[in-house]
Amino acid sequence: MAKFHGAIGYVRTEETSPDVYSEVITEKNYFGDVIRDVKRLEEGDRFNDNVTIANRFSVIGDSFAYDNIGAIRYIKWGGVAWKVSSVEIQRPRLILTVGGVYNLPPPPPVEPEVP
Repeated sequence: MAKFHGAIGYVRTEETSPDVYSEVITEKNYFGDVIRDVKRLEEGDRFNDNVTIANRFSVIGDSFAYDNIGAIRYIKWGGVAWKVSSVEIQRPRLILTVGGVYNLPPPPPVEPEVP
């Protein structure tokens, strides 16, 4: 069984200014195991096929993870953020099943420094 160390992304809707709500991403690092490692190509109507994985990860949960299970959206593995399709609770572990690629929002623009 392969080992896992990476970030899990939590997405919450918060009021960023009066009457303006935005999705805020929080990432936390976790350790665990890769229970299942499966990759497949799905043919679509696009030029390139979609890559999906049907992997399962077993991570040791903390109080933040258990309090925010409904906000888990992605897990970073192999340099890619993958959508979490289901979360199974087996205390003290969380079993995460993933699918397609999760499209992270682009980083905010960097303002050039003025001398």
